Amino acid sequence: MVAFTLLHVALSLIGIGAGFAVLWGFLTAKRLNAATAIFLTTTVLTSVTGFLFPIERFTPGHAVGILSLLALGVAVVARYPMRMAGRWRTIYVVAAVISQYFNFAVLVIQSFQKAPVLRALAPTHVELVTQLIALAIFIVLAAVSIIRFRPESVPEPEMAAVQS
Repeated sequence: MVAFTLLHVALSLIGIGAGFAVLWGFLTAKRLNAATAIFLTTTVLTSVTGFLFPIERFTPGHAVGILSLLALGVAVVARYPMRMAGRWRTIYVVAAVISQYFNFAVLVIQSFQKAPVLRALAPTHVELVTQLIALAIFIVLAAVSIIRFRPESVPEPEMAAVQS
């Protein structure tokens, strides 16, 4: 179980890192195809592996996992089969940011539960304040990303070769 937990945590951290790269791409109007693939793949795997731990009861973590998988499903469809055409661009950005927020929120929650220094702060409502600040930041990131990320102006690498 220790090795499985380490795999789950590694997938989560890779997904969070790649997710922030994708968010940077949104803000700078860059597709970052490799980071996107890593983000979507590792974040799906993080959510799926979360359900493979022994389950005694349904927890808020399970609810977040389900919501994350739903958002990831929408993001994958919007990004790949729908190619972010028209409104699918906005749908993709929102679904990707929601997915990243869920992954990051679980990191914050787990950090407050597992790290002794942070656990000592939890009764003082620091965790709740931290979560609210993170949520506000992600809402702002989503709004700015919707405005700035215009993939129509940045051709796909394979399309650029065809157009040359």
